[in-house]
This record gives sequence, C-alpha cells and structure tokens, in this order.
Amino acid sequence: MTIEEIKQQVFEEIGHAKDIKKLEEIRIKYLGRKGHLTNILKSLKNLSLEERKRIGPIANELREKVENALKEKKEFLVINAEFKPIDLTLPGKKIQRGHLHPLTVLEKQIYEIFGQLGFEIIESSEIETEYYNFDALNIPPDHPARDMWDTFWIKNDGSPKAKNQKLLLRTHTSPVQIHYMEKHEPPFRIVSPGTVYRYEAIDASHDIQFHQLECLVVDKNINFANFKFIVLAFFQKLFSKKINVQFVPSYFPFVEPGVQINISCPRCNQKGCPLCKNTGWIEIAGAGMVHPKVFEYVGYNPKEWQGFAFGMGLERIAMIKYNIPDIRLFNSGDLRFIRQF
Repeated sequence: MTIEEIKQQVFEEIGHAKDIKKLEEIRIKYLGRKGHLTNILKSLKNLSLEERKRIGPIANELREKVENALKEKKEFLVINAEFKPIDLTLPGKKIQRGHLHPLTVLEKQIYEIFGQLGFEIIESSEIETEYYNFDALNIPPDHPARDMWDTFWIKNDGSPKAKNQKLLLRTHTSPVQIHYMEKHEPPFRIVSPGTVYRYEAIDASHDIQFHQLECLVVDKNINFANFKFIVLAFFQKLFSKKINVQFVPSYFPFVEPGVQINISCPRCNQKGCPLCKNTGWIEIAGAGMVHPKVFEYVGYNPKEWQGFAFGMGLERIAMIKYNIPDIRLFNSGDLRFIRQF
C-alpha cells in the first residue's frame, strides 16, 4: 500500500470508528509492527539517498498525523462512551410506573362515596387552639375526658391568630366541624379528613401521627335512623359487599347519645378469624347525635337543629381493607410496600 492510498483510507476509517476496540484495530493495521505505514518507514533503508530525502519526511509527517487523529478520536470515544447508537429494531424497555400510597387510594374512594351521598369535603389547619380542639366540643379545662387525648402542646408565639389561647397539634378532626359551623348556616353535609397527632407509644396498631375522617350532618328532623342509613351505605360501598352494622353505647363528650360503631368482619363474614378476634365484629368508629352544648357554642338553636357525626381512623380502615398487619408500614418509605397498590 502506497502513502497516497494510506492517506485516502486511514482518516476515513478513524472517522467511522465507533468504539475503542475498532480504533485499536486501525492503529495496528497502519502503525503496528507489520502495519502498512510502518512497512514503508522500514523500507526507507533500501532506497536511494534521493528517494529517502523525498519519501522519508512525507511518511513521518503522515505517521504523526495518524497518531494525533487516533488520540483525538480515542478521547472523543471515552468522553462520549455513554452515548450509544440507538437500535430501532430492539424492543423498548418497560418504564416502571409510579404507585399511589394506599391511604391516597383509600381517600379517593371515600371522597367518591361521600360525594355520591351529597357531602362536601372540608379541610382546615393541623395547628389548633385549645378552644376549638376541646372547649367548643364540650370538653372544658376541668373535664376528665381530656385525659382521652394525649396532646402535643405548642408554645404560643403571641400572634393575633392564637388570641392568647394555648396551641396544640389537633388530636382529632372534630375542630374542623366547629370552624365550619361558625361560618355556615345549616342544613349541610360535610366530611372533614386530615392528619391528627397523639402523644402515645408507637406499636403495630398505634402511631403519633395518623389520619382521621369525620362526617357531620345537620338539618331539621335528623334522627338516628338517618344516621344508620348513611353509616350502612358508606361501609357497604367501601368494602363492596354486604356489611352489618352494630351500635354499642359509648361515651364521647361532643355527642349524646354516643355509640361505638362495629361492622361485621369483611374478611370472614362473621365466621370468626384473627382480624375480628373470632367475634365476627370489628370496632371501626366513634359516633352519635351532636350534643346540644356543641350547637350552643356555634350559635345554633339545638331545639331547631339536630345532627349526627362519626369519626374513624383511615389507617385502621386501610389495614382492614388491604390486609396490612402493621401501621408503621404506611410511613416506612419502603417502595416494596407502595408497589402493591
């Protein structure tokens, strides 16, 4: 191969090289021990003085240019090694889709159910005053029921919003109902979801931060039969099956009478299982008819208006519905848990 032929081919081959391996093959082909350009340089000793003077500088200059071209190409390939040509004939890679948190899935379903029943979704601040979290809910400072809620208290910064009240992280979502009733006249149907806080030990069924949802209906001539209908309709839609409801007398300061709502176990259909502790029933919510004192705090006439309310923990419902054994999984950050939903 002549010098002119080498000039015509080598730079073109270097330009078309796609990887380091191919570039090394080109180097060996032209500059290796038996390479084409190396053979020309070796043959100079067999030429006349005139031919050596003419061919030698040209061959050495070409070798230098080839070496520089190989070096530059190698640097380019190293820098751009991550950029590989796309083979359009290959099958596409499946992109992993994100997953909604189980509480998000549950909330969306609950909102849809209550929307079908004519309810409005209402939210409010997680930082509350003592008045809205306790006093206006018929739990005055000396009331023993305050011991039912282990509270996170917050230092009052003296802002006008606090109005010299003690501040706290709300222990339930019931304060939302007080805020709403102060600004709206009945009749109405509202649902108030949100995060609540309790100062208690963390275990498989308890956490210091969790989610609650409360339902409030206020109208004329509202009675316990209306309450039972809403509760039964809600839980049957939520679990997509026939659910029996049991009302057990209980005490909550803001309702009278107060009841504990039990539902038939959706897992065993009341045949008995570990979830319901072989009783066939699961405790699911606290409820009752709104206490007249609560209406008086918001300026409603309890002789004219009646209402009912019930509240429940969303984590507890999710654990029952999705067979989740430990409440701590909700905030674990483990993607293996989230990918199941």
